[in-house]
Amino acid sequence: MRRRGVLQRRTLAFFLRQCYNFFMRPSYIEALDEYFCAHFSDYVRLSALEGYVMPEVLYVAEDGNVARRDSSCMRLCRQSDPAALLQRLKEGFVDASFSFSFSFPSPVDRLADRFRKHTFAKLLPGALQRCGETVQSAGEKLEIDPFFWKKIAKGALYPEKNTVLALALVCRMQTADTQNLLSVCGFTLDAESVCDVVVRYLLEQKIFNPEMRDACLAEYRLTHLPIRRPGAAEPPLPERGVDGKPSEKA
Repeated sequence: MRRRGVLQRRTLAFFLRQCYNFFMRPSYIEALDEYFCAHFSDYVRLSALEGYVMPEVLYVAEDGNVARRDSSCMRLCRQSDPAALLQRLKEGFVDASFSFSFSFPSPVDRLADRFRKHTFAKLLPGALQRCGETVQSAGEKLEIDPFFWKKIAKGALYPEKNTVLALALVCRMQTADTQNLLSVCGFTLDAESVCDVVVRYLLEQKIFNPEMRDACLAEYRLTHLPIRRPGAAEPPLPERGVDGKPSEKA
């Protein structure tokens, strides 16, 4: 009886999910799911899903030698029921991408930045100009204290990855500019990262409408990007000493 009850609940949940997908689900969310299934490449995580069928990676080629298929054969889009597997994957999502908005460069990095042709601070003005933004207007769209944002823009602080991704979304940046800014900070858009795959989809498809953007982020439970939402309270400014720097009490 208990097994029958579990089966009935699963059947009902599947039916309700299908009804939601058919009648209520926005097309851009469906497109995101298809994109995610075609690009997400954390194969350890995928292979642990219930119902995932591990493909035959090794095979005998026409010349009789043993060959290896490209690892993309392990992506969700190659499974017989990718939608069901993706739903199971989503149910286990927890946004573990939290980080501080910035980091402190070492003295060696500070010195080297003076001679480097490409740094975040040097590439930022051009990237912002191409999307019609300024350092000030961009900072107003981020959930970062203006004092620290100015330091980041000048190169006195280094932005963390979540800061660059949030900046790209709120400023409607081109994918190439986003990749360049990430690269000089030592990051990439990683196909094994849920957040990176979703953000890349938004950038490539130019989905910058706040409601649509936030719906896509919420669908994959991405909550730690420092994006300022309309109506959000201004972050409290830290107390500062006479030199303008935050005091130790802040």
